[in-house]
Amino acid sequence: MTEITLEETETKGRYVYQEAGRPEAEMTFSKAGEHMRIVDHTGVPEAYKGEGVGRRLMTRVVEDARKNKKKILPLCPFAAAEFRKHPDWADVLSK
Repeated sequence: MTEITLEETETKGRYVYQEAGRPEAEMTFSKAGEHMRIVDHTGVPEAYKGEGVGRRLMTRVVEDARKNKKKILPLCPFAAAEFRKHPDWADVLSK
């Protein structure tokens, strides 16, 4: 399985999924203080349609938030919809 990589700077970051010879998919976020991540964009090319790549990106964001004791504010419509589908992620959802 292809790994999701994390790239980040002091103020923002992105999770990247890419298979050899295929375009990259990403989920970007901004850092709001030390304990908050604002997911602001999910970009999954048509090449991955129906493969669950967006959900895998979101799952990794949630796993990292739990591990690092951070909250997520899902401004991206896809991320917000995923939170609605996963009440078990409420522990990392910023209220």
